Amino acid sequence: MAATRWRTLLAVALVGAALTWYLLRVLVGHGGIVPSVGWLVLPVELIIAMVVLRLGWSVRQYLHGNRPDLDPVRAARTAVLAKAACYTGALLLGFYGGTVLALVTDLSVPGNGGRAGAAGLAAAGALVMAVVGLVVERFCRIPPPSDGQQEKAGSAEPGPVAG
Repeated sequence: MAATRWRTLLAVALVGAALTWYLLRVLVGHGGIVPSVGWLVLPVELIIAMVVLRLGWSVRQYLHGNRPDLDPVRAARTAVLAKAACYTGALLLGFYGGTVLALVTDLSVPGNGGRAGAAGLAAAGALVMAVVGLVVERFCRIPPPSDGQQEKAGSAEPGPVAG
């Protein structure tokens, strides 16, 4: 699995913000209103980020020799969860960032300032989730084998072949 690049996540967030802003502008142009962001969004994003960080920390501790054992399937699932957190955070950052742009560009409507603040907090939580995903993905990297380990692996003779 290739490491996630922050530039890719930035591109996802920017494209998501542009699309969201455009679609919300079209919605408002046709007489609709920009939906408000619920108060639970930020706590849920932060809880997800904390869970991903906790799982990643246990993998990091194992790789640094501070934890005696770790199920390899759990470590692989943690790496996949970290990648999912990266992309989910970037998508949500784009969505809530576009919502903020749509609300800020129309502050003449009563209540848009408060809704823009709520969307801004949700965007900040999404940014935290994306950054935590990147960090945990780095925690899950297996270091390359040392020279001594490569020599042992290369000098091992194959066993008998069952025929």
